[in-house]
Amino acid sequence: MTAPVLATGHIGLNVTDIDRSVAFYRQALGFEQLGAGGEDARRFAFLGRDGQLQLTLWQQSDGEFSPKTPGLHHLSFQVESIDQVREVESALKELDVTFAQDGVVTHREGATSGGVFFLDPDGIRLEVFAPTGAESAPAPSGAAPTCGFF
Repeated sequence: MTAPVLATGHIGLNVTDIDRSVAFYRQALGFEQLGAGGEDARRFAFLGRDGQLQLTLWQQSDGEFSPKTPGLHHLSFQVESIDQVREVESALKELDVTFAQDGVVTHREGATSGGVFFLDPDGIRLEVFAPTGAESAPAPSGAAPTCGFF
């Protein structure tokens, strides 16, 4: 039997404050709220674009994201151009987010792909990158990948 070709559907993230997280993902990354539900401390929101679900936020966590426990390493969003990465970077700076590196960086020394790496309000590590156009950007630490140990 041949295994089916799989594509990522949507991503679900646990958050501590649904209203804060929905506002962040809408303002920082331009998501539309497609739906919401739940009650009290167990609420959720569906986010996406053009009616296509991409991200579900679940308000069911306390504390902050920890890179020390098994699970999500980081969530990456691809855009078409490095100019679009810089547009997102500008929006993120206005929201005063925490960046892993200063500005756009390549994925590794000599790569053409690159982007920005930052944290959402719960400390979840995020990336917005373009597959080409980052040739002139620095690599954060030589040959170490930007998606690796941050």
